[in-house]
This record gives sequence, structure tokens and C-alpha cells, in this order.
Amino acid sequence: MFSGLYNTGIFVFQTILRLVAPFNAKARLWVDGRRGWSGKLAEKISGIEKPIVWFHAASLGEFEQGRPVIETYRTQYPDHTILLTFFSPSGYEVRKDYDSADFVVYLPADTPANARQFVAIVKPKIAFFIKYEFWYNYLHELKTAQVPVISFSAIFRPDQLFFKPYGGFYRDMLRYFDHILVQNQESVDLLKTIGITNVTLAGDTRFDRVAAVATAKKAIPIAEAFTNGKPVLVVGSAWQEDMNVLIPFLNQFDKPLKAIIAPHEIHGEVIEKWRSQLHKPSIRYSEVDKNSPSANDLLRQSQTLFIDNVGMLSSLYQYGKFAYIGGAFKQGLHNILEAATFGVPLFFGPEYDKFQEAIDLVKEGAAFPINTTDELLVRFDDQYINTAEAAKISRSYVERNIGATAQVMKIVTQLMSERGNGRQSE
Repeated sequence: MFSGLYNTGIFVFQTILRLVAPFNAKARLWVDGRRGWSGKLAEKISGIEKPIVWFHAASLGEFEQGRPVIETYRTQYPDHTILLTFFSPSGYEVRKDYDSADFVVYLPADTPANARQFVAIVKPKIAFFIKYEFWYNYLHELKTAQVPVISFSAIFRPDQLFFKPYGGFYRDMLRYFDHILVQNQESVDLLKTIGITNVTLAGDTRFDRVAAVATAKKAIPIAEAFTNGKPVLVVGSAWQEDMNVLIPFLNQFDKPLKAIIAPHEIHGEVIEKWRSQLHKPSIRYSEVDKNSPSANDLLRQSQTLFIDNVGMLSSLYQYGKFAYIGGAFKQGLHNILEAATFGVPLFFGPEYDKFQEAIDLVKEGAAFPINTTDELLVRFDDQYINTAEAAKISRSYVERNIGATAQVMKIVTQLMSERGNGRQSE
């Protein structure tokens, strides 16, 4: 019964996306990216004799979470072929050329026929699902084909369907996993209440990723020239709800401060609207002619730098004395660890209770949730005078939580030792 309802829901979801695709760019990418998927996938991997390992990420955030495991797997098993799938266009479009994967494709919609065909074509040696990804038909087909399946960086909460009296169908999904590596002890305890014991408390692989990024940070000359020795607030993944608080803050804050703002989505007209609301001069990254003799003067005079490209946010945090992370008013808090690893006080909106690292850093005194501009002005002023303590806590928090990738690979080694090295048979 529940599988029928689930499959009906998937069908309805696909139908809606197809209907809106002509009018919505993201929906169009989702639909077009899956068109004729089976023939394209079969052609891509035809003739491959090496074992195929499959990693699946919902979107860009989950990909970054999985990245250290993918790259460690590549190093540890260089003779394996890595297939990376995405659910969302925002992940696929940015990382379709990711060089640590041999193939990057969209995950076909989770219908029984698609799942059966996908597993039959790929014949994966092992499959990884990152954080929140639970697709019933894929998990069922992998179990039927006796493919080991790992979920890592997972986190569970009491309000999820797995733990409801009527959540039996969803609990069955969890039983399809050979091993689940979770971020916190609460998740271990919750899973135990429903009889799931093949669980390891490993932490969050993002700590490994952000630590590596901080170590190998890339210099960004335009950002460096812009800072000009002044204290800088780096705003990462800003939405309109964040800017409703930040623009009045930047207009009212009366101490020396520059801002680098990276919007969550880059729309020129939105950036221009934000610029028009600021009282002090601003500039867009794309407006800077690096070869112009006056470029540095222009950057020094500007008080806000808007980043209108993708891919540099994690390195931009090195130029900040403070960081504001967007998404916690409605959409979902962006990655705060990318900033924390550089040892800065963190600010974000009020809706952060689904993010363990945010809960921890608020409790430890390195992160400060805010609801209004007035609240941000007060909290920011406190940190402006004395950033040292929060900065120390922030950096230390990342350093002591490194190591989840090694835990994942330990489980992989155990599972691999139970299997041969060839591709799964049909």
C-alpha cells in the first residue's frame, strides 16, 4: 500500500515538473537532463570492466559533504570507476565536470522501472547515499542485487517519519542500508529505538573538506585589494530575507567595516536592487578590470563587493574578520563550516535547529543567531570589539571534529573485504 502511494507521489512530482518546465529554468534542466537517460548511461559505461562505485548527492551542499570521501576513495581504490549522480540541477550543472568522478549524471526519477534499469546498467560494486538521500526503489533494487549500500554524514531527528508510529515504510528504507554513519549521538540513539543498530557515530565529513580547503586556500587578488586592511564581513549564500536584515545593518553600522556579499543565486537585477539600497559605494566582481591601473583604487573606495560568479565562496572567507551565513530565515542554513575553519565569529538567521554544527557553535559562543537588524547591530558590535574568543572557538571546533572520512573508509574496507573486486553480476 505505502509503496503504491510513494510511487504515485513520484509520478505526480514528475508530471508537475514536465508541465512547468517550459516556464521554469530549473524544472526544464531537471526534465531535459533525464531525457533518454538509459541509452546515454549505457553508452557511457559500455566496455568498462573495472568495478563501478556509485555516489549519490541531492545537490551541491551534499556533494561538498561527500567530496572528501569520493576523493579518498579515488586514492585508495584507483582501479575503480566512480559514477556520481545528482538529483538537483544546482548540483549537476556546477559539478558535471568534476574530475574525481569518471561520470557525472542526473539520477533518474525513483520509479520501480528506472531503479531496476539503472542498477542493471551500472551493476555497482558499492553505493553511497549522502546525508538525507533515501530513495525507496533504488534501495530496494540495490538490496535485491546484493550491492552493499552506505549512508554517511546522516543525521536524524525525532520529528522525522522514520520515528512515527505510521512510519513503517520509511523504516524499511533504513533497513536496506548495510551501514549508516551518523553525525551525532542523538541519531545513534534514535535509530536504536527502531531496531537499526548497524550504525557508527562518525561525525560530519564536511569538517574534513573545509579543513582541506582552508589549508589549500586560493588567493583572490580582487578580494585582497578590496579589503585594503579593513575589517570585512563576508556574507555567504545570501537570500532576500537575509538582505532585508543586512542592508539596513550595513547602512547603520558606524564603525569601519567592508562587506563581501555572495548571493545564493546570481541574478543581475537583484544585485542591482541591493546596490541601490546601500548608502555607500559598492561594486560587482565582474565590473573590475584587473588590467586597469585604476582597479585597485576603485576597489579600495568601494565598501561592498558583490560576487556575481560561482565557485569561490569557500576561499573568500579567508578575507573576513566576521561571517554571516545565509538561508536561516527560510530556505535552509548554508554551510557555516566553510567560514568557521578560518576562525571567525558567525552570524545567521533564527532557523538553524536542523544543523548540528550551528547548534554546537551557538552553545559554545562562536555563533550568533539573529532575528532583526537591531539584534544584529547589538550582537555584531559586541564581537567587533572582541573577536578573539569566538574566533578561537570557531577554529578549534573544526579542528577537533576532523576524521569522519577515515571512519567511512574503514567501513568500506570491511565491506570490500567481504566481496570480490569485479563488477556486480546481473
